[in-house]
Order: sequence, then structure tokens, then C-alpha cells
Amino acid sequence: MRRIVHAVYVSLDGVVDEPAWTGSYFDDELEALQHQLLFASEALLLGRVTYEGFAASWPSMTHEGDFAERMNSMPKYVASRTLKSTTWNAALLPDDPVAEVARLKEEPGGDLLMYGSQSFADALTAKGLIDEYRVMLFPTVVGVGARLFAAVANTALCLSGIVTTSTGVVVLTYVPAVEGA
Repeated sequence: MRRIVHAVYVSLDGVVDEPAWTGSYFDDELEALQHQLLFASEALLLGRVTYEGFAASWPSMTHEGDFAERMNSMPKYVASRTLKSTTWNAALLPDDPVAEVARLKEEPGGDLLMYGSQSFADALTAKGLIDEYRVMLFPTVVGVGARLFAAVANTALCLSGIVTTSTGVVVLTYVPAVEGA
């Protein structure tokens, strides 16, 4: 059975939109954590907006070395109500993306890594399908934009790890709380 890991950049005020505000905080430590996360995964889960942004930029990022090679070569599963076709080694999830992800999760294999894609992540969270949340909390206030867990209620999580980078990014790892524990 596969695990689903949701990796998300978040500002102190909970914004997850348009993460251009993260650039000045990236350092070797955060890069190493991202590298480890990507290489521990077998495929990507993406919402349409994240997919379109990644597919437009990653294929030309050859200067990113083995990270780019991995991003570009690994399979991708895309949730979209509007796309009719995909490129970049991606497949559209059929009519019910949440049910399809539940099916993918039951297959043998490595982790399914989800970057961003907050509304899709909220739908998976609501069904209890995400096994780990890697919340990268950046020391900045953005003010406007989509918020982390905007469409999720009553989801208990347990902190399972903390790493702080030299630039002040706090990487919080959460797993779903076990009921009755």
C-alpha cells in the first residue's frame, strides 16, 4: 500500500498561493529536504493549476541536475475538471479523482507526493487519504491568497517531526491522529 505525502509551502498567515515569496528563504538545508522527499516518492499527485505551472517550467530546468531529471521523468497524476489532455509524463485522473487516488493508494509501490494543489489536497484530507503533511512554514506574511486547510474541518493531526533551516523556514511533519489515542 502506498502513502500519500502532501508537501506545501505556507506563510505565517496561512497563505499557500503563488509561492514566489519563498525564494529568498531557500537554502541548502531546504533544498536537501526537498531532494530527500522527491527521491523517496514514486509519482506526483497534482491539481490542475500546480500541474500547469510545473509542466510549463520544469522541462526546461536542466540546471537543476538530478532533481529536475527526477521531476521530469516520474509519473504524474493530475486532477482536473477542465483539462482534456496532458503532457510531461502525466495522466488525467478520471471522473472522480478522489476515488481514483484511493485506488492508486491501494496499489503496491512507493509514496505518492503531492505538491501544493490545495483544493485537491483538501478533498483528499476530507476522505482521510493523506498519510503525511510536510508543511514548510516560511517566516513571512503574505496577506492575500488561498489558505492552508480552507475547506477542511475537524481533522486532528499529530506532529511527528520538526526541522528548522538557517533562513527560519520551519518544516513541520504531521500525520493523522489516531482516534482514541
